[in-house]
Amino acid sequence: MGIRDSLDSLSGARTRALVKDVERLGYSAVWFPEVFGREPFSFASYLLAQTEQLIIATGIVVPYAYEPFAIANATRTLAELYGDRFLLGMGGSNAQGNKKRGIPYGKPISFMKDYLTRLESVPYTAPAPEAAPPIVLAGMMPNMLHLAATQTQGTHTYFTVLDQITETRKVLGPEPWLCAALAVILETDPERARATARDYMRTYLAIEHYRERFLEVGFSAADFGSGGSDRLVDSVVVWGDEEAIRKRVFEYYAAGASHVCILPLQPGGGLTPHEEAITLLSPAA
Repeated sequence: MGIRDSLDSLSGARTRALVKDVERLGYSAVWFPEVFGREPFSFASYLLAQTEQLIIATGIVVPYAYEPFAIANATRTLAELYGDRFLLGMGGSNAQGNKKRGIPYGKPISFMKDYLTRLESVPYTAPAPEAAPPIVLAGMMPNMLHLAATQTQGTHTYFTVLDQITETRKVLGPEPWLCAALAVILETDPERARATARDYMRTYLAIEHYRERFLEVGFSAADFGSGGSDRLVDSVVVWGDEEAIRKRVFEYYAAGASHVCILPLQPGGGLTPHEEAITLLSPAA
């Protein structure tokens, strides 16, 4: 089990302390997204240098912003210097997100097919890593999952419900990695927990492809209003005590996840990881 969170709200010193704690608590990986903050490859190098065994994964880097030469040789550098502890998660993001970044957005399947081919052909004259850094692709559509299963190690899912994990595993087949993110709130009061969950979900429910994916697994347009119906909120975000959260994590594994990275939301809202939840839910607990 791993941790997935945006770490841009934390100082470098606080981030260093956090990843050291996460490693000590027995988690296998820390995932962080590329949003509008730190540059991901130099930040990954910093996190790798603070730890000894922890895998550092991008969840996700947006390749529209980089020439293949830049990503290929950044990841090779990290793989050579830190062994097998860096994982490259990539995804197309969405048209709205890329517009904010000031970068183009094209057809994601054709773009990613071409990008993966170009990554492989980039020259590299420094000492080669023992193994190529693993890649997973974000995506829920069958064509992107097929690409992930056949040309990378697998997929990284985000903002999902349990049925989507089951369907994703069916499309991928038995072998590719399915690295699933799961938002959690260590809060037993339903009103408080759902308010926090809706605050987190608001951004993503405004994105069309997330809504379309939920329609495919039995939700309706009525579930998207007012920050999300109770049913949708409770399906996307698991809240409650330690037992309730661990139960949902187990269900994700049982549905086909190879790895679950929890996103520990602060019960009262906010952008910083909830360290009490990280400690209580740790594999070493």
